[in-house]
Amino acid sequence: MNRIKLAKSYKSILLYLLCLVISLPSLSQGIPQSIPTAPTGTAPQSGTNSGAPRGNAGNAGNAGNAGNTQGNQPGANNQQQSGTQQNAEGQGTEKGKAPADQKAQTGDQSNQSKINDTTSSQLSEADQEKEAFRQKIYGYSLFADKNLDAIPDFQIATPTNYIVGPGDELKIFIYNYAESTYEVTVTKDGFISLLRVGNVYVAGRTIEEVRKILIDKFSKFTPGLIGSGGETARTKLMVTLGDVRTVKVFVTGEVINPGTYQVSSLSSAFNALYQAGGPNEIGSFRDVRVVRQGKVVSHIDIYDYLVNGKIDGDIRVQDNDNVVVGYYLKRAEIAGMVKRPGIYELKPEEKLGDMLRYSGGFNDKAYRARLKVQRITSKERKILDVAEANYENFEIVTGDSVNVETVLDRFENIVTVEGAVMRPGDYALDNSPSLKQLIDNAQGLREDAFVGRVSVLRTRQDLVLESISINYTDILNNVTPDLILTRLDRVIVPSKFDMAETAFVSVNGEVNNTKITENEGKFPYTVNMTLEDLLVQAGGLKESAYTSEIEVIRRKRNSIAGAANAQISEVFKFDVDRDLSLNSKGSNFTLMPFDQVTVRKSPNYVEQQTVFVEGEVLIAGPYTIVNKNDKISDVIKRAGGLTELAYPEGATLLRRTLVRELDEPTDFDQAEQTEKSIKSGTIIGDVPNVKEESIGIKLKNILKSPGSFEDLIVQEGDIIRIPKRLETVQVNGAVLYPTTVKFGKGMAFSDYISQSGGFTTESLRKSSYIKYPNGNVDRTRRFLFFNVYPKVEPGSEIFVPQRAAPALNPQQALQTATGILGSVMSLILAVLAFRSIN
Repeated sequence: MNRIKLAKSYKSILLYLLCLVISLPSLSQGIPQSIPTAPTGTAPQSGTNSGAPRGNAGNAGNAGNAGNTQGNQPGANNQQQSGTQQNAEGQGTEKGKAPADQKAQTGDQSNQSKINDTTSSQLSEADQEKEAFRQKIYGYSLFADKNLDAIPDFQIATPTNYIVGPGDELKIFIYNYAESTYEVTVTKDGFISLLRVGNVYVAGRTIEEVRKILIDKFSKFTPGLIGSGGETARTKLMVTLGDVRTVKVFVTGEVINPGTYQVSSLSSAFNALYQAGGPNEIGSFRDVRVVRQGKVVSHIDIYDYLVNGKIDGDIRVQDNDNVVVGYYLKRAEIAGMVKRPGIYELKPEEKLGDMLRYSGGFNDKAYRARLKVQRITSKERKILDVAEANYENFEIVTGDSVNVETVLDRFENIVTVEGAVMRPGDYALDNSPSLKQLIDNAQGLREDAFVGRVSVLRTRQDLVLESISINYTDILNNVTPDLILTRLDRVIVPSKFDMAETAFVSVNGEVNNTKITENEGKFPYTVNMTLEDLLVQAGGLKESAYTSEIEVIRRKRNSIAGAANAQISEVFKFDVDRDLSLNSKGSNFTLMPFDQVTVRKSPNYVEQQTVFVEGEVLIAGPYTIVNKNDKISDVIKRAGGLTELAYPEGATLLRRTLVRELDEPTDFDQAEQTEKSIKSGTIIGDVPNVKEESIGIKLKNILKSPGSFEDLIVQEGDIIRIPKRLETVQVNGAVLYPTTVKFGKGMAFSDYISQSGGFTTESLRKSSYIKYPNGNVDRTRRFLFFNVYPKVEPGSEIFVPQRAAPALNPQQALQTATGILGSVMSLILAVLAFRSIN
C-alpha cells in the first residue's frame, strides 16, 4: 500500500511538473524575466548600516512605471514583492555606493525598455482595449507618465515634524559657547547612545521633540544650553537628519500593482501610490485613504493635485501604513468640442458644471446652448437635453455620456453688399436693418454705380433664392419706401463699366511693344486717344517701320444687312512722322474703340545677312551679303580665293532652315532664338524644327565660270566648306574587309574593292554606289551583262549593299530547279489525264 501511495504521489508530482513546463512560455510572455520593483533603492542616499544607498532611489520611479504596464498580468505583484525583499536585504549599506547604484539604475532602465517593447508586442486584444480605456480616464496619464519623478528630494532641510524611527541617522551639533558634534543611529529599540548622556529613547518623536530632550540631557554638563536671568541660551543645539530609514507601506485596493513597498521615510502617500501604478480602470481618484493602525488618518483627492496643483491630504507615510484605493462611485464621459475629452470621476455632490470645468471647458467652436446626455437606465438607454442655464444644477449619474456638438456653420445676423460701393463686404443686420442704412454703412456708392436697378437676393424660409429689383434713386428721393432687410440678404449694386464691353485698341507690326507677351498688342481704350498716343504706348516705331503708310482698320457698325458686298471695315492710311511729339506734323487722328493699327515693314529695309566660309580659303570666317544676288563665287573671291591645299571637288554648301509645323503651336521665343542661332552659325547637333541639308556644288566649275548655272545664290546662314586635299577612299558594306584605301591615280572601282578583300557571297554588286566629298552620289550602271562602276575620286566613300536573302550554291540551285520541274511535269500529266477521261 505504501508503494502504491508513493507511486501515486510521484505521478502527481510528474503531472504537476509537466503542467509547469507547458505553462512556462505563457508565463514568460506575461511576466518579464527581471522587473525593477517599486521599492528598489528607496533607502537613504548615504550613511550607516541602516539601509541601502540613496543613489538607488531613482529606481523606484522606474519600478512604478514598470508596474503601470505589467501590473495587470498574473504574478506581477508576487514577483514585485519578492523583488522588494531582495532589494531591501541585498543592497549595500556603506557610504560611497552611488556609482554601483547608478549602474543598477541604468540596468533597470534598459531592462524596463526591453520589457515594455516585449509586452506591447504581446498584448492581447483585450489588454489593448483595457489600456485604451485607461488612457481615457482623467488622471491615469499622471501615473503612466515615465517623465514624472515622484521620488522625494533628499536634499531638503530637515522637517521639524519628522517622526524619528529605528534606522534613522541623527546628526547633533552643539555650537557657539561650547562646540561638539555627534552622529548616531537610532537602534531597533528606538534608542540613541551618546557619551556621558547614555541611552536616550527617541523613536516616535519629532525632530523638535528630540532636540528639546537632548537640550535637557546635555544641559547637565554643557554650560549655556539653558538661558537664565531673562537671557537666551549662549550655546545652541541642532538636530538634523543624515541617512533616513526605509519604511514598509502597503498599497491595496484598485491599483495597477497592489503590494508591499519599501519607501523612504520622507515619502508621502502619493509617492507610494505612484510606485504602485496609480488607480486602475475601476479605482477611485477622488478618495484615496491612508490607514494607520486600523484608523483612516487622511483622505487624498488626486483631482485636487491635477486641477489645483496641491494635495491637502498627502501626508508622510510611516511604517506599516496602508494606502487604500476603493471603487469609484460616480463616473461619466464627456466627448466632442471640449478641451480635454475623457472619463471623469465626480463626487456625489458635484454636477455637470463641475465636469465641464474638469474637462477644461468648451472649445472655441462648441455649441454651448444645449448639451445632450445619454443615460443608462435599469432597462434601456435614454437621452436628456440640458439647457445652458441648468449646467450648474444638473445631476450627473454614473455611466452618463455627455456629447458637446459643433456650432452651426451659419450666421444669424449677416447681410452682404457687393459691387459699386466704397466698402463691399459682410455687415451685421442689427446695425444695417434697411437697404439705405446698409449702403450708408458701406460708406456710400461709387461714382460708377448704376442705381437704376439694384438687386437684392433674398433667401426665403424654404431656402429658395428670391430676386428683388429696386430703383435706388426712388428710395433716395422718398418716392418708394426703404427696403427692410432680412438675414442672409445679398445686395448687389452694379457698375456702369460692368454693363459695357471692355473697349481696347490694338497695334501690330513694326513697333517696340515690350509687353507683347502680356497684352498681345492690345491696349485699353481711352477717350480722345490719337494714333500717335497709341504708338507711344506701343513703345514707338522700329527702325524698319514704313511710316508712309500706317493703316488704321475700323469696324463698320452700320453696314447694310444681308448685302453680299456689305462693307465690314474701313481702312485709313496715314503718313506719320517718326517724331511722335505734339510739335511734329502728326495726323492727330482720333481712334475709336476696337480700332486696329498696322505698321508695316519698309520694303527696302533688310537687316545685315551673313554667310560663313570654312576650310581652305585665304581668309575664313563670316561674310556679309552685299547684294541680294550674291553668289558662291562672289563670297569665295572676297575670302581671298582657295589655298594650294584646297580640294574644290569636295566643297559643300550647308543650308539650315527653320520649319514650322501647321498642326503644332508656335513657340515664338524659341523660334526667335533658333533663327538667331542659324544666322550666327552657332547651331551644333540636331535641333528640333531645323532642317539641315547639304548641297553638292562643283566649286571648280563655279570658279572657272562665275555666274554660271552652277553658281548658286547664297542665303543667310549658309556655310561654304572647302576641305583640304583628300588622299584616301573609304570602302564600306558587304566586302570582306571594310577599310580605308589610299587614293591612287588611275585606280578603278574594282581596284579599291580588291584592296578591301573583294566582294562576298552576299554582295549586291549591281547596286553598289559611291558618295563624293561634295555630297553627290553616283550609282553602278548595267550594260548588257556587265556592271559599269562609277569613277572614284579622292575622299569618296564606296558602299556595297548586302543581299536581302543569301545566294544559293550550285547544289541548292540544282535541287530547287529539279523540284520546280517535277511540279510542272506533275501538273502536265494531270491535265493530259483529265483530257483522256473526257
